Amino acid sequence: MKQKSFATTGFELITKRTRKREFLDEMELVVPWADLVALIEPHAPSGKTGRPPFAVATMLRIHFMQQWFGLSDPAMEEALHDVPQYCEFAKLDAGITRFPDESTILRFRHLLEEHQLSLQLLAAINATLASRGLMLKAGTVVDATLIAAPSSTKNSTGQRDPEMHQVKKGNQWHFGMKAHIGVDADSGLVHTVIGTPANVNDVTQGHGLLHGKETVVFADAGYQGASQREEATGVHWHVAMRPGKRRALDKHSPWGSLLDKAEQIKASMRAKVEHPFRVIKCQFGFTKVRYKGLAKNTAQLVTLFALSNLWMARRPMLAGAPG
Repeated sequence: MKQKSFATTGFELITKRTRKREFLDEMELVVPWADLVALIEPHAPSGKTGRPPFAVATMLRIHFMQQWFGLSDPAMEEALHDVPQYCEFAKLDAGITRFPDESTILRFRHLLEEHQLSLQLLAAINATLASRGLMLKAGTVVDATLIAAPSSTKNSTGQRDPEMHQVKKGNQWHFGMKAHIGVDADSGLVHTVIGTPANVNDVTQGHGLLHGKETVVFADAGYQGASQREEATGVHWHVAMRPGKRRALDKHSPWGSLLDKAEQIKASMRAKVEHPFRVIKCQFGFTKVRYKGLAKNTAQLVTLFALSNLWMARRPMLAGAPG
């Protein structure tokens, strides 16, 4: 009979520190698990009848892994069986008789959506970051990005998602939604998220992205006129000059050179808002909506940006930020 190797008996001799393992180890340390679980537990099913429910902490860890690795509900169920690291992170013992199936994973997501808990998770994470001095909230940078949605009509209804719309950007048409965010001008961490159809103009959402305590706001040329809108709150808006007007500047004249330098400074401040977009699209692989309907996809976006805050702040948190 062939002898078992140590790798199958729990005594692994070779343990490579993969990027995935390092990532999960870092998230284990920076996510405020106790605070987040406490927010969800009052809404969790009691499980007085039928099979006992899985712990909220376990389901939350599974939900976060879905966002980090771009896994659907069925793919997440399979991954729990295939990837030991996922089981370990979710605190699931490989010797138990059952793992959460895709229906259980879906019901937990619906629980978060029903009680709008993603917004509370973002607030709790940001409170943790603020307590460590990582969010100053003296200024805000606002921007929006397009998120594609399936444009095919080859489905049971023969229609595209009615809550998604198309918009022309440059010479190309896009179908989907927009993620509007407000970020801390100092740290680049997201404090507000709004989801709209893709055809909604950026400037109409600008004031909704402010938390109310900032004194200055930075925005690109799509927010021209924000300070003159009815809902203007008195903050000072630094909005980029329209590209055509900036190209027409005489950069050799003292006034033109001064205006161009001012635009460069504004652009350097606005660059902070691009970092969360890069994290959710490149790091977490979120480039297309997963669900039907604006509310479900907005809830996922809020969770993704909350997790992007932890990803961007992980190093100072692990190093012991002030506070």
